[in-house]
Amino acid sequence: MLTISGVSKSYGGRTLFEDATLQVNRGDRIGLVGPNGAGKSTLFSLILGEESADEGTMTFQRGVSVGFLPQESAPAGEETVLQLATAASDDHDHHVEAKAKQILAGLSFRQKDFDRPAKEMSGGWVMRAHLARLLVQEPDLLMLDEPTNHLDLEALLWFQEYLKGYPGAILMISHDREFLNQLVGSIVEIRLTKLIRYRGNYNEYLEQREAQEEQLLAAYNNQQKEIAHLMAFVTRFRAKASKAAQAQSKLKQVERMERIDAPEADDAKIKFRFPQPPRSGLKAITLKNIHHAYGSNVVYSGMDFEAQRGERIVLVGPNGAGKSTLLKILAGALQPQQGERILGHNVRCGYLAQYRQDTMDVSRTVLEEALDTPSRITEQTVRTILGSFLFRGDDVFKRVSVLSGGEKSRLSLVKMLLDPPNLLLMDEPTTHLDMPSIEALLYALEQYEGTLIFISHDVYFIREIGNKVVHVNAGRLTDYAGDYQYYLDKTAATSARAALTAGARSENKAPVEKKIDRKEQKRLEAEERQAKSKERKKRQDEVTRLEKAIAALEARQAELTLSLESPETYSKPGAAMGINRELAGVSDELETMTAQWEKAAATLAEFENTQAG
Repeated sequence: MLTISGVSKSYGGRTLFEDATLQVNRGDRIGLVGPNGAGKSTLFSLILGEESADEGTMTFQRGVSVGFLPQESAPAGEETVLQLATAASDDHDHHVEAKAKQILAGLSFRQKDFDRPAKEMSGGWVMRAHLARLLVQEPDLLMLDEPTNHLDLEALLWFQEYLKGYPGAILMISHDREFLNQLVGSIVEIRLTKLIRYRGNYNEYLEQREAQEEQLLAAYNNQQKEIAHLMAFVTRFRAKASKAAQAQSKLKQVERMERIDAPEADDAKIKFRFPQPPRSGLKAITLKNIHHAYGSNVVYSGMDFEAQRGERIVLVGPNGAGKSTLLKILAGALQPQQGERILGHNVRCGYLAQYRQDTMDVSRTVLEEALDTPSRITEQTVRTILGSFLFRGDDVFKRVSVLSGGEKSRLSLVKMLLDPPNLLLMDEPTTHLDMPSIEALLYALEQYEGTLIFISHDVYFIREIGNKVVHVNAGRLTDYAGDYQYYLDKTAATSARAALTAGARSENKAPVEKKIDRKEQKRLEAEERQAKSKERKKRQDEVTRLEKAIAALEARQAELTLSLESPETYSKPGAAMGINRELAGVSDELETMTAQWEKAAATLAEFENTQAG
């Protein structure tokens, strides 16, 4: 369908591609990866004919249609959302309009949005409308540049399921690891000016590349040893008449060798210990009886919320449910019309908004702004962390005034990590980050000892960080005291999303019944038993952990009580007051832990009863 043959492309002396080759066939699902600046967007421009290659050809089969979704800034004119979604289609084809409405609904548009002028909507919503247009058109080759950037989690899951049944080929650039794992059958990496293809999804690509790197390093080391051995002989005997000919022969042997290049090391993962915030009270933040509306649109009516120290809560739910509003209320950036916001003892709150306000000193350089922190951190360490978040080389000397929105977002993230609050609120923190930067952020948050509440559409990020899920919908908050997989298991969210996609695909995509033989059935049953056993162990481990924690607290409570009964305590000024203060804290924590144990024990018992039944 598309053949890229011998393509070379350079800019100002820098070679992006040299003799690069790739074949894209019908039905292919390809993820294009590589560090920022490797040439991913340039390759798209070459395929689309927006730029010309210095050498080589881009050849399409006759009649192949191509659709492209850019990363940013798709245009919107006077047309309505529905008209934009059906653009380039026959306006009188009622089937096309019905299909467009299903796709728009899947991408979280409400029915009342269909007739709104697209230009009235935000850039993110315009991008969704253009995405709907492409899905309605169904081009033979669908090219997507960071398609998940403007999607909330619910829309992303719908889109992911929809693409699994897409009839054409897909070539995508994405920094969403889970999205790639779910969809692609091969990864094409831009590396050392070549297009290197790996079969499998993103995780399989990482495994294959690591194995190749190990083999290449071993081959390089072996060759270097052989060269050293030969050159040692040459050096020792080249001046000795009886051995000169033999030495010359070995020198020619070295010169004839096809040298193996030393493997290029990936950007090293940062090993810096990020500063930690002061410890807060057990209850980090509480909202009581919150009422808030935007005009006639009531978002919350009598909502309560509580986060405890150390929790890492992800807010999930459909678009427009109130997740960002909740985060703003928690941050104090939005005053609710009724209700209380109560910060816990010693809590300092930090808010990373999805659309960052320019609160930085625009006259400073990136490095100067990052160094403006109370933490004692060396310039070299700050530059290392800036590099992990894509500020590399001379980028650190850019003025803040010339930074793009994405760059300011990344700089805000760096500043917050260098001086973290003990209550961290983050709205879509992985937007504008590449995969190494997301890994750097995960590394920082894994060390983080405060309380984290966040919104994200990056499922990999959610799985790695979240330990509690709060589902927000229609003004109601539902707590799930477990990670994202626990939430999915409890709500059957994966099958629910799949149900939403039914009927929205092409007519030729009717479901095919899959017969399962006896051997396959046994394998599935074994996997189910293992999953249940693993789940039971997880619940039992949580109960055991809480029991140990309670035992330790009870022991400390007894020690403190004995200290208060000792006359010696009262001979030291202030000692009794300090003991009382600690005893009160231990009692509060014991009460909380006991409540958590009761809940965990009840959940375990319920699980065991269900399995027994």
